[in-house]
Amino acid sequence: MSEYFKKIIEFTEQLGLDIIQRDDNEELLVVSNEDKGIYNLIIDCEQPILIFEQLIYNIEKPSENHFLRLLQMNRNLIHGAFVIDEDGKQVIFRDTLQIENIDFNEFEGTINALSLGLAEYSNELLSLNK
Repeated sequence: MSEYFKKIIEFTEQLGLDIIQRDDNEELLVVSNEDKGIYNLIIDCEQPILIFEQLIYNIEKPSENHFLRLLQMNRNLIHGAFVIDEDGKQVIFRDTLQIENIDFNEFEGTINALSLGLAEYSNELLSLNK
């Protein structure tokens, strides 16, 4: 297990994120914190970057307006973005950070951006998919 992964585990614990799954060989965590709106957030150490991904929803009714609105929402996110998976079937929150010099504030910033983005846009995200 790398020093980077140990640091990420420490940051996760400091923020009160529950580790649902941990793979030391792949240096991957799945974390949740219901109060922050975080459910099965994948945190993956893929040197030289740290990847955060959380499924937001499966796309039921894709439309130009739907995708345009997601892009507009991204403008207001502090870190990360709402992205579409390769198959165009899921909306995912995704952020990447350089792992070599990551500090707690950067890590916390991504977690807060996800939490705040969901708090601000959750109702609209749900209505976009109806």
